[in-house]
Amino acid sequence: MPLYLSKFSYTPDAWARLIGNPEDRREAARTYIESVGGSLHGFWYAFGSSDGYTLWEAPDNVSMAAVAMALSGGGALSSLDTTVLMTIDETLTALRRAGDVRYRPPGA
Repeated sequence: MPLYLSKFSYTPDAWARLIGNPEDRREAARTYIESVGGSLHGFWYAFGSSDGYTLWEAPDNVSMAAVAMALSGGGALSSLDTTVLMTIDETLTALRRAGDVRYRPPGA
């Protein structure tokens, strides 16, 4: 199954709710991804441009997109950015196929 790395930020209101009632959000995240047949591999909070990161496994892009859409529409996040992670073998296959692509630079 494909892996996905998400970075997210909470809204100020979500932070205020968490401060008032501290909660481990890993279990909620696990429930979301398991509802589409996936699994949660990690959940971390961070300093910097994003408040946290999650590493998910989902059956396919549509399943992960469904989770991302539900989270984005829930109102607690001010941003959510999800990246599909490729294995080394997938990348090597893509590199080999790239040689068959007949790319033409703009204006050439």
